[in-house]
Amino acid sequence: MVDKYDPQEIERKWQQRWAEDGLYKVTEDSAKPKWYALTMFPYTSGDLHIGHWYAMAPSDVHARFKRMQGYNVLHPMGFDAFGLPAENAAISRGIHPFNWTMQNIENMRRQLKSIGAIYDWSREVFTCLPEYYKWTQWFFLKLYESGLAYRGKAPVNWCPHCQTVLANEQVVEGFCERCGAAVGRRDLEQWFFRITKYADELMEHNGIDWPERIKTMQRNWVGKSVGTEISFALDHPGVDGREIRVFTTRPDTVFGVTFMVLAPEHPLVAELTSPDKRAEVEEYVARSQRQTEIERLSTEREKDGVFIGAYVVNRLNGERVPIWVADYVLLGYGTGVVMGVPAHDERDFAFAKRYNLPIRVVVAPPGWRGEELEEAYTEPGTMVNSGQFDGLPSRQGIEAISDFLEEKGWGKRAVTYRLRDWLISRQRYWGAPIPMIYCPDCGIVPVPEEDLPVLLPEDAEFKPTGESPLKYHEQFVNTTCPRCGVPAKRETDTMDTFMCSSWYFLRYASPDCDNAPFDAERVRYWLPVDLYTGGAEHAVMHLFYARFFIKALRDMGLVDFDEPFSRLFNQGVIIVERQKMSKSRGNVITPDEYVSELGADAVRAYLMFVAPWEQGGEWDDSGISGISRWFNRVWNLVAGGYEQKITGLVLKRLKGEQIDIEQAERQLSRLTHQTIRKVTDDLERLRFNTMLAALMEFTNYLARVKEEGAVDVSGWKEAIDTLLLLLAPTAPHLAEELWQQTGHSYSIHNQSWPKWAEELAKDEEITLVVQVNGKLRDRIVVPASMTEAEARQAALESQRVKAYLEGKEVINIVYVPGRLVNLVVR
Repeated sequence: MVDKYDPQEIERKWQQRWAEDGLYKVTEDSAKPKWYALTMFPYTSGDLHIGHWYAMAPSDVHARFKRMQGYNVLHPMGFDAFGLPAENAAISRGIHPFNWTMQNIENMRRQLKSIGAIYDWSREVFTCLPEYYKWTQWFFLKLYESGLAYRGKAPVNWCPHCQTVLANEQVVEGFCERCGAAVGRRDLEQWFFRITKYADELMEHNGIDWPERIKTMQRNWVGKSVGTEISFALDHPGVDGREIRVFTTRPDTVFGVTFMVLAPEHPLVAELTSPDKRAEVEEYVARSQRQTEIERLSTEREKDGVFIGAYVVNRLNGERVPIWVADYVLLGYGTGVVMGVPAHDERDFAFAKRYNLPIRVVVAPPGWRGEELEEAYTEPGTMVNSGQFDGLPSRQGIEAISDFLEEKGWGKRAVTYRLRDWLISRQRYWGAPIPMIYCPDCGIVPVPEEDLPVLLPEDAEFKPTGESPLKYHEQFVNTTCPRCGVPAKRETDTMDTFMCSSWYFLRYASPDCDNAPFDAERVRYWLPVDLYTGGAEHAVMHLFYARFFIKALRDMGLVDFDEPFSRLFNQGVIIVERQKMSKSRGNVITPDEYVSELGADAVRAYLMFVAPWEQGGEWDDSGISGISRWFNRVWNLVAGGYEQKITGLVLKRLKGEQIDIEQAERQLSRLTHQTIRKVTDDLERLRFNTMLAALMEFTNYLARVKEEGAVDVSGWKEAIDTLLLLLAPTAPHLAEELWQQTGHSYSIHNQSWPKWAEELAKDEEITLVVQVNGKLRDRIVVPASMTEAEARQAALESQRVKAYLEGKEVINIVYVPGRLVNLVVR
C-alpha cells in the first residue's frame, strides 16, 4: 500500500500490473455490444507533444467510459510510418529512413504507454512494415482490376526541394506543406485513383454523425456544378467545322460573351496561336506553369492574359469573339475554357477593364436604363440584348436558352465537378512501391499477387538532390515481365501515404491475419468505427480518401458498409503563449517532464479541464498544478480505507450544534446521484471540462461531509465508491490504487459504470424566479414538489414582489414549471 500520493510510483505499479495481466487485451465477444473508438494515428515524427496528448487522452477517457458501460471496446494504436520527413532525415543525417522511423516509434510508444490508455498493443500496426504494405499494394491491384487505378499524363504540383509530386491538398498558399519550398508545375505520367466516380456519393453524408463544417468542406471540395455545355465555332484557318465547348452555370448570359479564355495548359493554345503572337503567348504559358493553382485562383491577384490571335463565333448572335489565354482558367475544371461575360462575372469584369474589352449588359438589374455598369451584376434580373429572349426573367432564361441550344445541337445540359482524380504517384523512396511493371511487349503489367510485397531495397543510396533512389537502383528497377518473361522495368514511384491511412482502421480488426488484408468476419464484427477523433485539417484529405476507399471496397464486395466512421469528432488545438506549438517558435510542450513531476493522470485531467475539447485552449502550468492539488485532496479523502475515514463520523458533532442526520444523508445521496447523472451525460457528449468540474464539486462536498461527520457508514461508502468509479476513466491509476485501498477486488476498470436513480437525484428544493411584466423582481426557494397553484401563491406573497403590485391589477400569471412565475400587471 502506498502511504502518500506518489503518482510516479502508483502509475508505474499499475501500468506494469495491467500489462502483465493483459487487462486491455480485446477479443470479439458476441455477448456484448461492440464499441470501436479510434483516434487518428500519429505520424512518426519522433516525439509526442502535448497536442498529441490532447487528441489521445480525452478519447481514451471516453473509451474507458464505454467499457465500464458494458461495451466490448476496441481502442487501438499504431503509427503512420511512411513519408517524406524520414527520407529527408536520411539525406540530412545519414540515417536510413527505416532506422530513423523505428527509433522514433520506439520513443513514441514509450510516451504513449505512459499515458495509461487502454490500447491493446497486440493490435499495433506500422504502415512501413512489409507485412502491412503488402496489402496496401494488394489494394492497389484491386483498384486497378476494377478500373479505378489508371495512368495518365497531367500537370502536377512539383516540389523542387523534395523532388516529388504533391497533391493539391499538400500545397499551402503556393508552398510545400512539408518543406516550405515554392511549388511549381510539371507535366508527368502519373498514377491516379478514379475518385471522381464517387463524386456524388462523397457529397452525401447520410447516416453518419459528422460536424457540419466537415461535411460542408467535403461538399465544397467536390464542387458539383449543374449547368450547360455550349459550343462555339472556331473561326481559324485550317480548322473548318471544329468547335470549342464551354461549360457554364449561366447560359442566360451567353449573348454577353465578348471574349473567350483558354487555360494555359489547353492543347488548343499552341495550335491556334498566330505566328505574330507566339513568342508572347509561350512566355506567358511558361510563367503560368511556375505558379500553383492557389496562386492562379487568388481573388487578391490581378487577372492577366494574352490575346492568341484567334477567334470563335458565338452561334446565338453570329459575333466573332477573340480568344485569350489566362491563368485564372484551369484545365481540370469544366472544359478548360471560359466564356468571358464581363457584365455578369467579377473576374471577367476586371479582365475586360484591364484590356479594354467590351462589357455588354444582357441581364438588367432592377431600374437599369442602359447606363454602363460600375461593377459586375451577378444577381437575377431581366434579359436584355438577348434577341428572342429579351424580357424573360433570367432564371427562366437559363432554362429557355438551354432548351434552345439542345434543340439546335449547339449545346447540352451538363454536370461538372471541381474534384479531380486522386493523384497517388510520389517520386520518393519511403513509401509503398506501386506494384506495376513496364514490359516492352506487353505494356503495363500488374505484379502477380503471389509476388507481393514488392520490397523496398535496403541498400538504397540517398542523394542530396532529394531524388528518389529507386530509379537508380538497378536490382530494383530491372525485372522480368510476369506474362512473357522478357526483361522489363519496375515502376519506381511509390504511393501517396494517404493510401496507407485509407485502410489502417480495417487492419486493427485482425492485425494477425497473414493471408488477407483483414479477416472478413472480424471486420464485420468491429466496423464501422463508432467514434473517430482527430483534427479538422484532414477534412479533404485523409477523411475524404478513407470514405472513397470504403465505397470502392464495398463495390468490390470486400466490405458490407458504406462509411468508415459513424461519428466524427474534431478536437481543438492547444496553444502556448497564444500561438500554435512549433519547433521554430521554441514553444513545444512535451508531456514527459509533467508526467515525471505530477503524473500522467494530472496531465490527462488538465488537458480535459483547460477548455471544451472541440475548442482547444491555452496551456498554463498553474492550471495543471491545480489539478494535482485536487488529486491530493481526493487521496486524503479516500486513502487508507473506509474504516480509517469513517470511524466516529456518526458521533462527531460540534459542541452544542444540532445536526439533522437524516436530512444530511438524503442530501449526500441526492448529490451522489446527481453527480452520476451529470458526469454520465457530459461523457456521452464529450464535455470533459464540465464533467471534471462536477467531480471537483463532488469532492469538495464530500470533504465538508467528512469534516461535519453528518453521515452514516453506508452513505459514505456509496459516495466514495461513486467518486472513484466516476474518476476511473480520467485518472485510471489513482482510481485503481484507491479502489484497492478501500478493500475492493481488482480491477476498478472491470467494474460497471454507476447508475443514478431519478427519484433520488431529484432536488428537494428549487429556486423559483419571480418576474413582474417580464422583469426579475425576486428569487425564492420553494419545495421541488410545489404545485402550480402553490407557486403562484408564493410569488404573490413575496415581500419584494408586493412592492411592485401596489395599485396594480394582476391580469395574468405565466408559470414555467420548476423555473419561474411571471406576473402580468397593469
